[in-house]
Amino acid sequence: MDLLIVGAGPAGLATALHAARAGLDVAVWEQRAGVVDKACGEGLMPGAVAALAALGVRPPGRDLHGIRYVAGARHVDAGFRAGPGRGVRRTTLHAALREAVAAAGVRVERRTARRVEQDEDGVRVDGTRAGHLVAADGLHSPIRRALGLDRPRGGAPRHGLRRHYLTAPWSDHVEVHWARRAEAYVTPVADGLVGVAVLTAARGAFDDHLAAFPELRERLAGAVPAGPVRGAGPLRQDAGTRTAGRVLLVGDAAGYVDALTGEGIALALAQAQAAVRAVRGGDPAGYEREWRRLTRRYRWLTLALLGATRAPPARAALVPLAQRLPWLFRAGVDALARPAGRHGRADLPS
Repeated sequence: MDLLIVGAGPAGLATALHAARAGLDVAVWEQRAGVVDKACGEGLMPGAVAALAALGVRPPGRDLHGIRYVAGARHVDAGFRAGPGRGVRRTTLHAALREAVAAAGVRVERRTARRVEQDEDGVRVDGTRAGHLVAADGLHSPIRRALGLDRPRGGAPRHGLRRHYLTAPWSDHVEVHWARRAEAYVTPVADGLVGVAVLTAARGAFDDHLAAFPELRERLAGAVPAGPVRGAGPLRQDAGTRTAGRVLLVGDAAGYVDALTGEGIALALAQAQAAVRAVRGGDPAGYEREWRRLTRRYRWLTLALLGATRAPPARAALVPLAQRLPWLFRAGVDALARPAGRHGRADLPS
């Protein structure tokens, strides 16, 4: 086998599709059965929509035409100039990727990776031999930890909580509502369904956090919750490096700053393609350089926004500032909307 992928989320399945297209003998291991739901903002940026379409994956959902920042009665909009994004239920996206992988003839086995060994010629995972291993096993990657690549982080950890509501979407934008200690993301994902995700470092139940957004809570009054509240976190995860011999980390397993800018899926898709190029070229160490290039914009922008909004007065000033400087807000949104790794005037410096 040329490539073994551990983890069948979007990052792992996209890696499998790229590997199959490159003619590699590939298999995927996943410890969970079937389609998996998880806490997710569920808004695909235009770059992610384009990357999925290039793989033949077009999950149904709602077109998104921009991002709206909201703080009380104030709001500011920025449209996507690169074409529409898409609001897609996480389960819908996962099902579409699994169908594409099955159509490509890639086998997905329900197995857990417990022991990873490697030498100059390949990797052995629980007795199965492969030329390379891609660890796409999520935010708290057991393989990243087993390889000694975890790097602890200080500061207050941030978590995400998500709930769906049965109500007609009221906007074709992703709405980001700002409060003193949290952000709420509203994403239309179907004709009668919206997802609401809250990011915060504060403890509390979903409804307690929602109380910090009275306008949003009023908008949702009478809407029936659809399904349970799901959580994820701590969000900040660091890896010392993305490669260890013939093992490559892809997606959240490779390290994650925060969900604030909504680029997770787009970055995972770009990393999947880069990892397969590195494997096919026999240069797994080159993937580290490519990962840094692909994620540079995300890391700079996310860290800058987190730092700038850490203090409540700064958070309160964010939307008024965006109203006064709409060109700057539009430039930031345009940078987020483009495919990962494409640089232009709106990019932050490296």
